[in-house]
Amino acid sequence: MTIHVSVPRGLKVKGLKVGQLHPKTLARRRVSVAPLDPAAPVLGRIGTLEVRLARHAGEIRAAQKLRYEVFYEEMRAQPSLDQRLLRRDKDGFDRFCDHLLVIDRAQGTDRIVGTYRLLPQERAEMAGGFYTAGEFEIEGLVARHPGKRFLELGRSCVLKDYRGKRTVELLWQGIWTYVVANRIDVLFGCASLSGTDPVALAEPLALLRASAPPPAEWSVGALAARRVPRNPADARVYDPRRALGALPPLLKGYLRLGGYIGLDAVVDHQFNTTDVLVVLPRDRIAQRYVAHYGAGADRFAA
Repeated sequence: MTIHVSVPRGLKVKGLKVGQLHPKTLARRRVSVAPLDPAAPVLGRIGTLEVRLARHAGEIRAAQKLRYEVFYEEMRAQPSLDQRLLRRDKDGFDRFCDHLLVIDRAQGTDRIVGTYRLLPQERAEMAGGFYTAGEFEIEGLVARHPGKRFLELGRSCVLKDYRGKRTVELLWQGIWTYVVANRIDVLFGCASLSGTDPVALAEPLALLRASAPPPAEWSVGALAARRVPRNPADARVYDPRRALGALPPLLKGYLRLGGYIGLDAVVDHQFNTTDVLVVLPRDRIAQRYVAHYGAGADRFAA
């Protein structure tokens, strides 16, 4: 559930530019998909990459295969028997969600190289609740803001060879386009730190709590059965640079956008992570990012 930082443009790796794949790697890593829908609206394009929503079940299955490759094969999450047999990261929420796809159309191939799962409030109600409600007290948050439309973000992943600035920008372009089109007021979701030992993660967790604590109206606690003990209130960040470096780029991105970070953390043993909740009211999004992507979501429009 982590999107990694960009790398310097033009950096070489064994004779290949970052973003290029060796033919043998390409054959091994390529995500097989049903033919992509040529009529699907493109939400943004940078170079050979474009972002849009999945349009049929085959594209969703391809996104699930990509998630399996990143979460279970690379990051060593623990798959269920069904997931292992299908080699897809899938759950009961997928059919209620929209699935954002980043596609590489280079060299005449169509490869899904990044994805993000979007669950709007009205469909979460059909699903019996938000996925995040399995860890945090989301119902209370929604109840405190009856006039606002919520969107849950989750299952973000990008193939290792594509974890650069362009892919991340296109994912956020797609999210911002979706937010504008669907009149979303609040974005939220879990962000993860690698590892399941909160003691080992004490310093970055303390940094998060000090950097973007939510006011009461946006504060959300973890479920009592899932909550890990907090550090003492006077816990110190001895090395801010080191603590910041331990944060995944997704969390850093949320902080730059203006997101609040909840004070509680939850250990997710399946994904081998420690999760915190991010809440990002739309009116908190830093104006420089609104200007960057365009108030009408047209900054990278095709």
